[in-house]
Amino acid sequence: MGLLTRYTETAPCTVEVVHKFEELSAHVRLDNGATINPGDSVLVHGTPVMAPWGEAVSEQRMATITRASLIERLWTRLTGDMEFMELCEFSFSDETRATGTGGVAA
Repeated sequence: MGLLTRYTETAPCTVEVVHKFEELSAHVRLDNGATINPGDSVLVHGTPVMAPWGEAVSEQRMATITRASLIERLWTRLTGDMEFMELCEFSFSDETRATGTGGVAA
Protein backbone atom coordinates (compact mmCIF):
# COMPACT_ATOMS: atom_id res chain seq x y z
CA MET A 1 0.00 0.00 0.00
CA GLY A 2 1.56 3.29 -1.11
CA LEU A 3 1.18 6.79 0.23
CA LEU A 4 -1.31 7.80 -2.47
CA THR A 5 -2.46 4.41 -3.77
CA ARG A 6 -6.16 3.53 -3.54
CA TYR A 7 -7.59 0.22 -4.65
CA THR A 8 -10.96 -1.51 -4.73
CA GLU A 9 -12.17 -5.01 -4.06
CA THR A 10 -15.56 -6.68 -4.20
CA ALA A 11 -17.11 -8.78 -1.48
CA PRO A 12 -20.42 -10.52 -0.85
CA CYS A 13 -22.44 -8.91 1.92
CA THR A 14 -25.67 -9.26 3.86
CA VAL A 15 -27.91 -6.21 4.30
CA GLU A 16 -30.24 -6.35 7.30
CA VAL A 17 -32.99 -3.73 7.74
CA VAL A 18 -35.36 -3.68 10.73
CA HIS A 19 -38.43 -1.41 10.73
CA LYS A 20 -40.25 -2.09 14.00
CA PHE A 21 -41.56 0.01 16.87
CA GLU A 22 -38.78 -1.11 19.20
CA GLU A 23 -35.99 -0.97 16.62
CA LEU A 24 -35.19 0.98 13.45
CA SER A 25 -31.82 -0.09 12.06
CA ALA A 26 -29.83 -1.00 8.97
CA HIS A 27 -26.60 -3.01 9.00
CA VAL A 28 -24.20 -4.35 6.37
CA ARG A 29 -22.09 -7.40 7.17
CA LEU A 30 -19.25 -8.33 4.81
CA ASP A 31 -19.56 -12.09 4.40
CA ASN A 32 -15.94 -12.74 3.41
CA GLY A 33 -14.60 -11.40 6.73
CA ALA A 34 -13.08 -8.24 5.25
CA THR A 35 -12.46 -5.45 7.75
CA ILE A 36 -13.12 -1.77 7.13
CA ASN A 37 -10.37 0.61 8.22
CA PRO A 38 -10.49 4.40 8.81
CA GLY A 39 -10.95 6.20 5.49
CA ASP A 40 -12.28 3.16 3.60
CA SER A 41 -15.70 3.34 1.94
CA VAL A 42 -18.24 0.65 1.08
CA LEU A 43 -20.77 0.81 -1.77
CA VAL A 44 -23.56 -1.80 -1.68
CA HIS A 45 -24.90 -2.63 -5.15
CA GLY A 46 -28.56 -3.01 -6.08
CA THR A 47 -31.82 -1.30 -5.25
CA PRO A 48 -32.43 0.02 -1.72
CA VAL A 49 -33.55 -2.60 0.79
CA MET A 50 -36.93 -1.60 2.21
CA ALA A 51 -38.61 -3.30 5.16
CA PRO A 52 -42.35 -2.86 5.64
CA TRP A 53 -43.55 -1.62 9.04
CA GLY A 54 -43.21 -4.29 11.71
CA GLU A 55 -40.79 -6.50 9.75
CA ALA A 56 -37.10 -7.29 9.41
CA VAL A 57 -35.55 -7.97 5.99
CA SER A 58 -32.23 -9.60 5.15
CA GLU A 59 -30.82 -9.69 1.59
CA GLN A 60 -27.59 -10.91 0.00
CA ARG A 61 -25.76 -8.33 -2.15
CA MET A 62 -22.35 -7.51 -3.56
CA ALA A 63 -20.34 -4.58 -2.25
CA THR A 64 -17.34 -2.66 -3.54
CA ILE A 65 -14.80 -1.69 -0.88
CA THR A 66 -12.56 1.26 -1.77
CA ARG A 67 -9.44 1.17 0.39
CA ALA A 68 -8.01 4.49 1.52
CA SER A 69 -4.41 5.43 0.81
CA LEU A 70 -1.98 5.69 3.72
CA ILE A 71 -2.28 9.50 3.77
CA GLU A 72 -6.10 9.34 3.73
CA ARG A 73 -6.06 6.76 6.53
CA LEU A 74 -3.78 8.94 8.69
CA TRP A 75 -5.85 12.08 7.96
CA THR A 76 -9.08 10.27 8.92
CA ARG A 77 -7.56 9.12 12.22
CA LEU A 78 -6.27 12.62 13.00
CA THR A 79 -9.47 14.50 12.19
CA GLY A 80 -11.68 11.80 13.69
CA ASP A 81 -9.92 12.14 17.03
CA MET A 82 -10.39 15.93 16.93
CA GLU A 83 -14.08 15.60 16.07
CA PHE A 84 -14.55 13.19 18.97
CA MET A 85 -13.03 15.75 21.34
CA GLU A 86 -15.42 18.34 19.93
CA LEU A 87 -18.31 16.13 21.04
CA CYS A 88 -16.94 16.16 24.59
CA GLU A 89 -17.18 19.96 24.84
CA PHE A 90 -20.79 20.25 25.98
CA SER A 91 -22.73 20.18 29.21
CA PHE A 92 -26.25 19.20 30.22
CA SER A 93 -26.19 21.23 33.44
CA ASP A 94 -29.11 23.52 34.19
CA GLU A 95 -27.25 26.54 35.52
CA THR A 96 -28.38 30.13 35.71
CA ARG A 97 -26.00 33.07 35.54
CA ALA A 98 -26.27 36.49 37.08
CA THR A 99 -26.42 39.54 34.84
CA GLY A 100 -24.95 42.98 35.60
CA THR A 101 -28.40 44.50 36.18
CA GLY A 102 -29.25 42.41 39.21
CA GLY A 103 -31.57 40.10 37.29
CA VAL A 104 -31.04 36.43 36.57
CA ALA A 105 -30.81 35.15 33.03
CA ALA A 106 -31.40 31.50 32.23
